[in-house]
Amino acid sequence: MRESNSTMPGPRLELPVRTPAGRVGLAICYDMRFPELSLALAQAGAEILTYPSAFGSVTGPAHWEVLLRARAIETQCYVVAAAQCGRHHEKRASYGHSMVVDPWGTVVACCSEGPGLCLARIDLGYLRQLRQHLPVFQHRRPDLYGNLGRPL
Repeated sequence: MRESNSTMPGPRLELPVRTPAGRVGLAICYDMRFPELSLALAQAGAEILTYPSAFGSVTGPAHWEVLLRARAIETQCYVVAAAQCGRHHEKRASYGHSMVVDPWGTVVACCSEGPGLCLARIDLGYLRQLRQHLPVFQHRRPDLYGNLGRPL
């Protein structure tokens, strides 16, 4: 499924939502391919990023875990990714593997390709400690990055 052919982008960044678990930045499947969005959510205060998704059986094994871990590491956020699973018809099967990744990039919970429930502890003290000891947001150099929004 190529959702970019049928889904229109939103008009603005939705700010993170305060929840009992922490400040949650909301994104969806295809959004995880844009690190700038994840960074914008983290800079807006997100501590947890969510990516409900429907990766297919080809892109899932190649990209799913790699992208989720990268988004967690570069934003120093927890990443919670619910994944559609199962065969939908003879031409479409979803990868599954719902996952939770901590801010260090460690997969702390993962389901199989089938239905399941992932549970993980969200430790905001650990997140804050990591951000203090590895202050990447203070060391970024946006003055050198140019216009990251332009096409290649």
